[in-house]
Amino acid sequence: MRFVKRGKNDPMPVRVRRRRRMQRRVMYAGAVLGVFAMTLAGVTLLIRSGELDGVLNAVQMRVANLGADLNLTVQSVEVEGRERADKQTILSALGVRRGSPILAVDLDAAKMRLESVAWVRSAAIERLLPDTIHIRLVEDTPLAIWQHDGKFSVINQEGAIIPGANAGEFPALLQVVGAEAPHATPDLLEMMAGEQDLAHHVTAAVRVGDRRWNIEFDNGVELILPEDGADAAWRRLASLDRSDRLLEKSITAVDMRLPDRLVLRVPPDVSKSVIKKVRPTGPNT
Repeated sequence: MRFVKRGKNDPMPVRVRRRRRMQRRVMYAGAVLGVFAMTLAGVTLLIRSGELDGVLNAVQMRVANLGADLNLTVQSVEVEGRERADKQTILSALGVRRGSPILAVDLDAAKMRLESVAWVRSAAIERLLPDTIHIRLVEDTPLAIWQHDGKFSVINQEGAIIPGANAGEFPALLQVVGAEAPHATPDLLEMMAGEQDLAHHVTAAVRVGDRRWNIEFDNGVELILPEDGADAAWRRLASLDRSDRLLEKSITAVDMRLPDRLVLRVPPDVSKSVIKKVRPTGPNT
């Protein structure tokens, strides 16, 4: 670090002058806000009259104009957390232009507009005096593709449709089918995550009567899960596939709805349906 000696009559360094000007602006802003708070306390006496809204609007406008006179205007907008939401749409929803009085920005209204933008799950907005609006976004996480009524929609981690999301941009996501599939998908994916090798071959899942799932694998085999004990059935299938390479055999479906046996369906030209008895297993087997 380099120190510069300044004589008594030498002018202050530029950065010092700038810093002092900024400090004066913040002090002025604090004074303005103090007057604003006292004014609001007095205005509360008008609550029972029909003039409250007009008085509040007039006071807010006066404070905003005073702030503008002190150069408290929007010069920059900082956006944190944006990945997929469109930048120009975010700025448009904010509804603020460069040079607008920063104290006149309606933060609550701006928050509501931002949270209506595609991909934005929640938004927080604040003023950083003297001249910056800071926005923190939390965006939706694409979880799966929901097929319904001939359409494909991207759903988020809560099973809700993400407006404006293009399903074609997420070919690796699991496809779920059924009217009640979205809200049950988070639990399904959590179950599948316990056996990643098996989950890697899943291409789609069909929700049946909002009670259970049928799982489709990339080789065409269908897994019919029970209504109760689906987790245990999923782990048992993974174990059988590791030990006997079950999914590589000439079968079309694995029905696990019976607790004490495995029903394997085979193509008509192979043989009749085969029932393979297995030892009943607990949830940790």
